[in-house]
Amino acid sequence: MSLNADDRAAENSSAVADSAAAQITANYAESAEYGVAVPAGYMPERKAVIKFIKGIRSVMFPGYFDSSDRQAQTVLDRLAGLHGMLSEQVLLALRSRGAAEEQDAKRICDTFFSKLPDIHRMLLKDAQAGFDGDPAAKSRVDVIFSYPGFFAVFVYRLAHELYVLHTPLIPRIMTEYAHSRTGIDINSGAVIGEYFFIDHGTGVVIGETTEIGDRVKLYQGVTLGALSTRSGQLLSGKKRHPTVQDNVTIYANATILGGDTVIGEGSVIGGNTFITSSVPKNSRVSLKEPEPKIRNGR
Repeated sequence: MSLNADDRAAENSSAVADSAAAQITANYAESAEYGVAVPAGYMPERKAVIKFIKGIRSVMFPGYFDSSDRQAQTVLDRLAGLHGMLSEQVLLALRSRGAAEEQDAKRICDTFFSKLPDIHRMLLKDAQAGFDGDPAAKSRVDVIFSYPGFFAVFVYRLAHELYVLHTPLIPRIMTEYAHSRTGIDINSGAVIGEYFFIDHGTGVVIGETTEIGDRVKLYQGVTLGALSTRSGQLLSGKKRHPTVQDNVTIYANATILGGDTVIGEGSVIGGNTFITSSVPKNSRVSLKEPEPKIRNGR
């Protein structure tokens, strides 16, 4: 019996799929030495991590994003559930990198939750910085509820504590979630002081080994990056990104690069500047003002 056109197409598609499946399966065996092959069910779930972020946000800012109240028992109940949720994801993350026991995940989560009051206090100062630094803000509620810079910093402060505790994968999942929502990319390894504000925020990049002091303000498009990454993994663990000391303002689209670069306390960095060497304290850095050329429209 001859095959019709549809049957022949299905048979051909099946043969192609069989061949591709065989080759991909063969690749699994080769990929193990590169750490590509991870046992099924041994990876944290992105949706669960995002749900955890939203849960912590509701605890820290009750009534803003759901109908949670501020009663102590409500906070206790919410935190107990969130502890279990995070423990499960941390255990999966640890197992993705090798053997891990439940007590390892519990230890990380217990330490993380003990830091939450300090994180909360830092975030309240960040919200105050946003209100004080932006005349368009009508209240601190505006900052907490709607400012992308505040949301990115909120997620960073959670992720940073897990980074310090050497938690695999989850800090990156957290900060990339904030990145996708805000356009602000803060690596969880960066060290950022209190009363920190990012105005507008789109396009801000803060690298892993960046150090930022207290009362620092950034505008959109600022990059605190590495001078060169050509050496790749050989640079892992080395100071690659700049240090920004206290009371510094960095205006839009400024680029500051290099692990040895220090922006001194009290300095103001003008927009569109490109800096690869240190700046003394109380400096004012700007480009030479361009001369506008105006022609008659005729």
